[in-house]
Amino acid sequence: MLTAAAVAFAVAVVSVICWFLVQGKLYDEIDSKLSGQIYTQTVSPTTLRNNLSDCRAPAPPGNFGQQTSPYYAQLVQSDGTTCVRGGAGTIRVTGSDRSLAKAGNAELAKYRNGTDSDGHAIRILTAHVFIQPGVPYPDIVQMVAYPLADTRSTLSELALLLLGVSGVGVIGAGAAGLWIARAGLKPVDELTEAVEHVARTEDLTVRIPVEGEDEIARLSRSFNSMTAALGDSRDRQAQLIADAGHELRTPLTSLRTNIELLARSEETGRPIPPDDRKALMASVKAQMTELAALIGDLQELSRSDATHAPETLNVVALHDIAQSALDRARLRGPELTFAVDLRPWYVQAEPAALERAVINVLDNAVKFSPPGGTIEVALGDGLLTVRDQGPGIPADDLPYVFERFWRSPSARSLPGSGLGLSIVARTVQQSGGDIALNPAPGGGTEAAIRIPGAATPPPAAPPAPDAPPSQEA
Repeated sequence: MLTAAAVAFAVAVVSVICWFLVQGKLYDEIDSKLSGQIYTQTVSPTTLRNNLSDCRAPAPPGNFGQQTSPYYAQLVQSDGTTCVRGGAGTIRVTGSDRSLAKAGNAELAKYRNGTDSDGHAIRILTAHVFIQPGVPYPDIVQMVAYPLADTRSTLSELALLLLGVSGVGVIGAGAAGLWIARAGLKPVDELTEAVEHVARTEDLTVRIPVEGEDEIARLSRSFNSMTAALGDSRDRQAQLIADAGHELRTPLTSLRTNIELLARSEETGRPIPPDDRKALMASVKAQMTELAALIGDLQELSRSDATHAPETLNVVALHDIAQSALDRARLRGPELTFAVDLRPWYVQAEPAALERAVINVLDNAVKFSPPGGTIEVALGDGLLTVRDQGPGIPADDLPYVFERFWRSPSARSLPGSGLGLSIVARTVQQSGGDIALNPAPGGGTEAAIRIPGAATPPPAAPPAPDAPPSQEA
């Protein structure tokens, strides 16, 4: 409708302009003919007086009054007296004609539309008669006219033609606009139906066919990408829930068995031997610790990436974090030797998450190192490496070490949830870095963490010397 209205307006404007241009052209042609019918030479006053007193007297030299049809010709005095010299009737004299006769040199000719004595439309030229070049005869003008019947008939036919062409153009534009609108909005309708289907059924496998490179095609691609991402996210969520349930089942089953043994001993009154009871309690404690660690790892993985946005990160000293993690790792492997070379390096990260990541890497090194082995830890130019002397990771397992709950067949008998390296990879990536595990020369595994540096934070200002010592309550 909007297209049809715009085309109708444009066609109407063009048609009106065309009609007025044609009308002006036709009137110009008639005016040119009328200007050839008036006195073209000077006329003596005697001749004019004879023509006014006796209209049957011969007309003066020139075209005026020589052709009786279809032109009108007459002389008019300022008082309205008329002398008809030719034509099918008398031209109706108006006040403007009499005013022109009285005007003298003020105005020499005037074109206008008017009527004859019978009411027929005519084109009129009123002009002065000159007795000398540039000197008009006082109080007398000559009037010639041409009938407008044929001209107006032509203009009426032109108006009907333009109206018909305009109507066809508007109808055609409306039909074309409707077709284009339907064709252009068809992908939008398909997209709307797909969105409604997804909202109604939660079926994220819906895809919209994409054709072309226009905005609708881009919108369809974006929708397909969104549904694919949502589907992958839902699949990962379902997989995480399934894996978490599987991993939680093992410690919970073991806890349930041990607690049932303790409860049955209390109910039956048959005490468990002290050594067995001590081992049973140690097992319960270890399984509770494993369960708590697993739940903590799941909570860490469930945290939104928004909590690790760049504006929430701080500039921290990676060497200090590595040293703190080393202190904790030494407690877990007192029989191991740590070769440490830490150089200052500042990064932009979340301190707690980054320390947890480094501790996870060191815990793996402690877990797989043989008794009396050496763990090499080095930090320089943004690269933190941790090398152990354990059995190493098979080449076939390297692509899967950062996946959630994945554990090497050789490590499934050892404590752990399979989430540690996944948390490490996520934390390092959120800090703008990357991590890789590679076989170390001579055996063992080397973990390499590279994080880009950040501006060194300014040193803390020392306390004022005159400040009084703080008092503790």
